[in-house]
Amino acid sequence: MSALKQNLKSELKQHLYEQSSTLQNIAPEKFASEMVRTFEAGDLVFAEGEDSREMFVVIEGTVEIFKPTPRGEVKLATLERGEILGEMSLLESLPRSASARALGRVRLLAIQPGGFLLKIRRDPTFAFEIMQSLSRRIRVTNESLMKAMSRGETSIESLKAIMSGAEFSASGNDKK
Repeated sequence: MSALKQNLKSELKQHLYEQSSTLQNIAPEKFASEMVRTFEAGDLVFAEGEDSREMFVVIEGTVEIFKPTPRGEVKLATLERGEILGEMSLLESLPRSASARALGRVRLLAIQPGGFLLKIRRDPTFAFEIMQSLSRRIRVTNESLMKAMSRGETSIESLKAIMSGAEFSASGNDKK
């Protein structure tokens, strides 16, 4: 690789590190082997049922998480800079549980399963930040369930609606 290309790659990694809240406490050189992917408005990042295993960190732009249903799409969340998506498939080695679509131009840092394990070994704060994100999502889901129950909304349909968004509801940007 030419010196100019190497320098540009290094500058991009530093920029990504500075711009993403999820990456704030992680040294940028630990992401040197990861790929930045760019998606345009309407592009699918992944579709429900796919067997892909990457986890993504939103570097720039907005990603919508949705679930196709017989009655149309159900929007689960809107994720922005610094937020993660795709971690469930990476951690559980199961097909995607929802679909993700770019809302405008989006740049995502794609983290492969092997790279994820290496990052955790090198920098446990990365694992801690992922656990914090997952914990927030569980807490928000619990709060939504409690609110629904206190309003008497305990029908199967209302509980399913809350639970269908459970895995992505931590951002505070989701609208059901």
